[in-house]
Amino acid sequence: MKLQQLLSVTRKAIDDYEMIEEGDKIAIGISGGKDSLTLLYALHGLARFYPKHFEIMAITVDLGFESFNLEKIENLCKDMDIPYFIVKTDIAKIVFEENAKENPCSLCAKLRKGALNQKAKELGCNKIAYAHHKDDILETMLLSLIFEGRFYSFSPKTYLDRMQLTVIRPMMYLAEVDVIGFMHKYTLPVTKNPCPADGITKRQYAKNLLRQINLENPGAKNRMFTAILNGGIDGWPQKISHPR
Repeated sequence: MKLQQLLSVTRKAIDDYEMIEEGDKIAIGISGGKDSLTLLYALHGLARFYPKHFEIMAITVDLGFESFNLEKIENLCKDMDIPYFIVKTDIAKIVFEENAKENPCSLCAKLRKGALNQKAKELGCNKIAYAHHKDDILETMLLSLIFEGRFYSFSPKTYLDRMQLTVIRPMMYLAEVDVIGFMHKYTLPVTKNPCPADGITKRQYAKNLLRQINLENPGAKNRMFTAILNGGIDGWPQKISHPR
């Protein structure tokens, strides 16, 4: 996928759900993976010509793994003239030592989001952009169906009352395969996830299941995504109709 295509698909999602308003100050959560770095490129590109002016900055929550090297990402943000902040934490120790659990992902996500939200507020941001793509939304829906017995997935735009922050997901229309293509084409400085639970989570199970379903029923992923968009899921904003 070329940069122009990335900007087009990202802008469609932003316009469809009114994710960005004039004067927004947006924190991009950077994990070091392909998704968040692709989002960095997308919002950096859109900021140059989007009709509503907005600022971006990048924040990485360092969980405390020794092998987590962010130098290449620091250099990328410097080259793109994007303010970059690293929040040092002991989340890895808390999750894997002090509160060792069979499935640590939920606690880790809660602590990581808390640290990110706090830093974003400290920096004067009113929005946080997450790099969830179409496959993430589908996987979340499957996990919810299988393990919770409800039809649900996270929303394109969510207001966090307690923090007075709005979470947006501008990459919601992008398939993971397109993100992978973008990563290779532009040689993104992806930093390997040092988490010992990476690849053995319930989300990985949902990813594999989704891949198998679509392999046996071509087009199933797109039909499932349409069902999510039209499903009236609690908390989802109304999609904006644009004049043709």
